[in-house]
Amino acid sequence: MEKTDYADSIHLGRKIERVRRLRGMTQTELGELLGVTKQAISKMEQTEKFNDERLNEIAAALGVTIEGLKKYNEEAVLYNTNNFYENCGVKTSAVSNNHTFNNFPIDKVFEMFEKMLDEERKKFESLKKEKE
Repeated sequence: MEKTDYADSIHLGRKIERVRRLRGMTQTELGELLGVTKQAISKMEQTEKFNDERLNEIAAALGVTIEGLKKYNEEAVLYNTNNFYENCGVKTSAVSNNHTFNNFPIDKVFEMFEKMLDEERKKFESLKKEKE
């Protein structure tokens, strides 16, 4: 495989770190997937350039494509996150107005609970008598 360094890419190590954090992974978890230590991941995240072979391994461990990793852009992630509801057709007003109100008086709740508890006690006592 051709070993090409990407001088035009802005600090790939930082992109790897940001994608790792977005995926909810620790340095230790990524290190286990790549077969290296947490310290090696820390050093990797400080490295600007990677060859294609290593970048492919890292992208696979992170669950992204090489192109996605190279072209990672925080502004695009924020834009896509902020516009998610608009792009999928879900109206935010419908989401925010989904309230459930409990108008059941608390004394009725206690009364009902005590009745249910009493019934369960009776069942328990009858089963206890059957076993004896």
